[in-house]
Amino acid sequence: MDSKLLEGLRQELLRKKEELNSRLARITANLRRGLEPDSKERAKQLEDSEVVDALGNDARTELRKISSTLQRMESGDYGICVSCGSAISNERLLAHPYAEECIDCARLDDRRRAR
Repeated sequence: MDSKLLEGLRQELLRKKEELNSRLARITANLRRGLEPDSKERAKQLEDSEVVDALGNDARTELRKISSTLQRMESGDYGICVSCGSAISNERLLAHPYAEECIDCARLDDRRRAR
């Protein structure tokens, strides 16, 4: 992979990581605020908290993917399929920066899971 392209992706991932950390901080603060004494309002807040918590889980999952991707970039393994060892196309990495598999291995895994 071209070093300029790799650096662009790395910067994009670092920006996304910062954005997600900021979002998680807001979510955590939202979940920690007290509940209203009114029972209807409390029920609504609890429902909202469940949604916010799910969003937090999604953010944590994406942060793990970003961290793993940045580690692969640092080690020089980024862009190499973990299944077959072939190069992952730049087009795939641009579309899906977290990709750990080439498109052929990813499709094979999808077919296996669909069974």
